[in-house]
This record gives sequence, C-alpha cells and structure tokens, in this order.
Amino acid sequence: MSGLFAEEWAVFPGHYAGHLRLALGALLMGLVISVPLGIVSARRQALAGPALATASVVQTIPGLALLALMVPLMGGMIGFWPAFAALSLYSILPILRNTIVGLQGVDRDVREAALAVGMTANQRLREVDMPLAAPVIVAGLRTASAWVVGTATLSTPVGARSLGNYIFQGLQTRNWAAVLFGCLVSAALALALDQVIAQFEKSAQKRARGHAIAGLAGLVLILVPALSVFASRGSAASGAGDVERPAAATSLDGQTIVVGSKGFTEQYILADLLKRTLEAKGARVEIRDGLGTTVAFDALANGSIDVYVDYTGTIWASLMKRDEPAQRSAMYAKVTAWLMNERGVLASGKLGFENAYAFATSRETAADYDLETISDLSGLDLSIASDPEFFGRAEWTRTRDAYGLQSLTPRSMDSAFMYDAVKTGEVGLVTAYTTDGRIDAFDLVLLEDELSVLPPYDAFLLVSPEAGENTALLNALEPLQGAIGTELMRAANSRVDLERDSVAEAGAWLYGQVFADGPDVQP
Repeated sequence: MSGLFAEEWAVFPGHYAGHLRLALGALLMGLVISVPLGIVSARRQALAGPALATASVVQTIPGLALLALMVPLMGGMIGFWPAFAALSLYSILPILRNTIVGLQGVDRDVREAALAVGMTANQRLREVDMPLAAPVIVAGLRTASAWVVGTATLSTPVGARSLGNYIFQGLQTRNWAAVLFGCLVSAALALALDQVIAQFEKSAQKRARGHAIAGLAGLVLILVPALSVFASRGSAASGAGDVERPAAATSLDGQTIVVGSKGFTEQYILADLLKRTLEAKGARVEIRDGLGTTVAFDALANGSIDVYVDYTGTIWASLMKRDEPAQRSAMYAKVTAWLMNERGVLASGKLGFENAYAFATSRETAADYDLETISDLSGLDLSIASDPEFFGRAEWTRTRDAYGLQSLTPRSMDSAFMYDAVKTGEVGLVTAYTTDGRIDAFDLVLLEDELSVLPPYDAFLLVSPEAGENTALLNALEPLQGAIGTELMRAANSRVDLERDSVAEAGAWLYGQVFADGPDVQP
C-alpha cells in the first residue's frame, strides 16, 4: 500500500481493535459499578459524599501513573487487564456523579404521585426515577467515554495494544506521521463514540426509538474495522489449549513467543530482529513494545513475555539496587547470577554491543567552556537533559557527587527530543546513548569519564523462567550472541532516527546483516 499513512494503515486493525476493546470494556465496567452505587448513594446521602470523594481521588491520579500502578498491584501482569482496570476506575466518576444527580433531581411531586398509586420503592425506581434520570446518566457516560478513549492511548507502556502504539513509537523514532495518525484516529473514535451515546441520550429524553436505532447503527459502524481482528482472536483463543511448549522441542513450529521491548528506537529495532529470527524458525511472534524497565522485567519474570533485550547497567542499578561501580565482565557475571537465583530468569548471552550513558555536548559549547572531561563541568551553571529514568538511578547521584556537578540543572526529557535540544542550545549537555547515530550526525562531543563512574551497559538477552526450558527457543536465539557490534547497532539506529526508515525496514536490514544468508530480509 502506498500513499499517506501507508505504514500506519498496515497495522491499523490490530491497534484499533485493541483500543476499542479497552475503551468499550472499561465503559461497560464503569456502568456496572457506577449505576448501582449511584442508586444506593442517591438514597443515602451519608454514602454519596464518600463515594464521590473516592472516585474524585482516583480521577486526580495522572493516567500514566494509574496505569503503571496497576501492574504491581496485579502481580506484575501486563497487557489488557491492568489497562482495563485503570480505565474502568477512570470511567467511574462522571457516571457515578450523574447517576446521583439525576436520581436526586427527580421531582418530589412525581415521586409522591408514584407512591400514591401504590408503587413500591423498587417499582418507582424502575418505572419513574430511572427513566427520568436516564438523560443525565447518559450525559455522564458521554463524559466518561471522552476520558477513557483519550487515556487509553497511554496504555502502551503497560503492554496493552492501542492507538497509543502509534504515538509512543512515533515519538521515539521521530515518525511524526505515526504520531499524527494516532492522534487523529483516537480523536475520531472519541467523537464518533460521543455521537453514538448522544443518540441514546436523545432516545432517553424523547422516548424516541429512532434515536436508539441510530445509536446502534453507529456502534456497529465503529466496530466494523475491528471485527476481523476480534474474530481471529476468538479462533486463536479457542485453540490456545492445543499449543504446548515442550522443553525438548526441536522446532518452534506452532509455538507463540511473546517478545518484549522498551520504548526507544534501539529496542523497537531489536524486537523486530527477534521477531524475524523466531519467525524464520516457524514461531508465531507477538510483540509487546513501549514497556518501562520494571514493567518489562516483571512481565518477563511472571511469564507474560518470553524474551527481551536489557542492559547490564540497568539491571544492576534499577533492579539489583547496586550503586557501586563494577568492571564489565564482573558486572555481567553478578547480574546473570542474580537474575537466575532471585527470579529464575535466564541470561541467554550478550549481543555484542554496549549502549551506555555518556555526557555529550555540542562542539560549540565544548569550545566555549573548554570541555573535554566530565570533571570540567564542575561549578558550571549548565542544564543537563536526560530521560527521567536516569535521574532516578544511583549512577546520576554517584556521578554528580564524584565530579562535583551540583551546579548542573537536571531537566527530564524524552530521548526523542534531547538531542535536538543540545544541538540548538536549549540545554547545555545531555546523557547520550553511545549507540545513537545522532552523536555523529549532530557533531556532539562525548566527555571523558576519567573516574569510570558510569557503569557498563552491555546488551543481552533475557528469557523468562518458563521459556528458559524451551530448547528450541534457546537454539533459535543462539546465533544472536555476539553478532551485533556497536557500529552495526549504531547504523541500524541511524536508519530510523536520521534516514527516516521505518522500524520494520531497519529491522529487516539488521536481520540481513546478522544472517547474511537468511531466507528473507524484506520489511
């Protein structure tokens, strides 16, 4: 397919279906919880205040934070269920509030008339109060639908497929067409769903069946683009019990392998490489991308994903909570031992490159301040940009204290923007990734870490406890060990970040470099 948004349309059905499943499921759960609670609260004023206050507190939690909190609360589970739980909580407040307001707003004379003709309390609720309050309740559902559809785009970091996949991956790979496409489709879905609910609202107000039929027709039209995906998922689920992963299997044929990925360019490319490698051996591969460090690792440890690439320094600092420096080979040995002993996770070999943090600045800034080493930054009033994760790690604190960098002003920034920021002088320096092609392309100067404070970050494969017993999987991954040098990884990253190739194109190119005689290197 060619033309505008061609790449985005290719994966649209899956992303759209995932988003729709989350949004409609959360709204339905919101109704199931909020309407009965609202009915009880409307009758008992003492309950209304606490119920609304609790729902309001949930609403004040930032959407991404609430989604992330669901992962540990649900035992490290990723994907649909933590996102569904968070979005369901988000949908409660407007429906609950409008249910209470609508029922309490029913005219007292009407209620007394209902009692006068001999109606019981339940009959009055069913035949008088709810019909009169229905327009207000449906208006609350409209508000909830806008909130839920918008917030669902944030579900990507917890492994749930949605239209947010376009936005998160597009931001990291600077694919603004994907970002725009995700925003447009999400907005269109929110508007369409709002209009569908508006038809039901008019039906409740006017007692007009035609509006209800129009609402149902609109809902069918919203569902149509996702029907094929829902159908395929249903058939896959019906046969899921037939798929086994025997430890002694010599082939991946018929097996489904879930590959994880963090949310930056290199990880997207490596996930695509893993997908191609495993599919060449007959596996069906699902990718859960855009995950955070702890989310990805917890998902691996509990078997929600089977394999992903991480870095020794990340495991050392973020998971093992170690803050002392270590020599490269010693760190790898300690990290792999900890993974197996503490979580049963298998380290399946280093890929051959290191993607470490390095302090980088523009050549002009380096010349202005005579910067060659990190110690030259001591006492300077400069801003330093990095991803938020770095400033929360021990290596930042250790580097700051070892070199006397208290005068630097940290600025948390998405990695997609920090290179442009240092190039244009918006910030004085950044913590660059050493395999990023933009270091050379933007003519950045790397400052020497003469005290060797920053830890090594060797890329290596992590395999879940269950997948670690899958001989066929381990055999398929073995050719990747030591196969990707630093220059090769930097070139792959450059194809996306600088040459504007898609992740699939860069993944196909890297696959072709690793498997020179591979059967298929097409994107």
